[in-house]
Amino acid sequence: MSLADTVTLAARNAWALTFGPGVRDHDPAPSTVLWDEPHRRLSRFDGAESDSATAPSAVLLVPPLAAPALCFDLRADQSVARFLLETGRSPYLVDYGEITFADRRMGFEHWIDDILPEAILRSSADRGGAPVDLIGWSLGGTLSLLTAAAHPHLPIRSITAIGSPLDYDRMPGVPQLRAVAELTRGDLVASTAVRLAGGVPAPLTRIAYRATAWDRELRRPWFVARNIARTETLARMESVDRFMAAMPGYPGRFYGQLWGRMFLNNDIGRGVVRLGERRIALAEVTAHVLLVGGPDDVITPAAAVEAGAANLTGAASVRYETAPGGHLGILTGDTARDTTWAAVDKFLAELR
Repeated sequence: MSLADTVTLAARNAWALTFGPGVRDHDPAPSTVLWDEPHRRLSRFDGAESDSATAPSAVLLVPPLAAPALCFDLRADQSVARFLLETGRSPYLVDYGEITFADRRMGFEHWIDDILPEAILRSSADRGGAPVDLIGWSLGGTLSLLTAAAHPHLPIRSITAIGSPLDYDRMPGVPQLRAVAELTRGDLVASTAVRLAGGVPAPLTRIAYRATAWDRELRRPWFVARNIARTETLARMESVDRFMAAMPGYPGRFYGQLWGRMFLNNDIGRGVVRLGERRIALAEVTAHVLLVGGPDDVITPAAAVEAGAANLTGAASVRYETAPGGHLGILTGDTARDTTWAAVDKFLAELR
């Protein structure tokens, strides 16, 4: 590329980032909506296998709360959904949509007993009753495991949990939070504010996520300046920015359970999650399980993911893999295709 072309491209990218719509539009993978109700929109990604009942299984992508479902389809080369289509599988996606004050009474049970079981059954039915492979990222993996444990009749063949917190004793900052909570009898000013607000508003989840990647935010001006003529590099940066800007919030009740049962009591790390009088044991999971942890993940350290294997004593098999990158990076980062996605592909292929 000539110097003149480079300068022109740099100027065009600078304008697009500053005043324009961005260097690349979001081009989501084509999909068909199968079911559309509040907090449970189910879509099937269109592809060669998606219109046929001959695929061996459905692959249901399960996002966490407080993260948009587009985490599985950021852009063409950062798309778990497109990768699954390339490998001849039939991916589906459940999308929870926006979380508002009106949803403040929604808790873990709404996902474990209603939203996810219905999505699993509908995905299976769309494949002619074929079994379902779940792929959950972050808390989506935790919810997938709890759903399988609570409902052994569901047609779940396997569960892949990527960056999923399965032992809060190994999560950064948790001991300090517990120490403060002990002084305040289990409460914090923040948790009181959450109850009053009916949950964690979307802007706060976005700020919190950005705070975990403060070094990225600090280096951003230099990164942009250094790559101003590299459109694809900037487009990857934009895809992450788009993801963070679309983060929804947490329902109040769900957050209260997350704080009390997970952060304070580490139910998931002990293998049994208590929801009122109910007990959901990870030992009741009978599907094949793949856990993927990131040694560089500062939100859910690899040790917090790997520890879950000790409680999955009833699973048909349990495998643990590691992948480079941060919390989102292990799912859709530069090396995800050769690490996380390759591990998932091998895992699913061996189930046939």
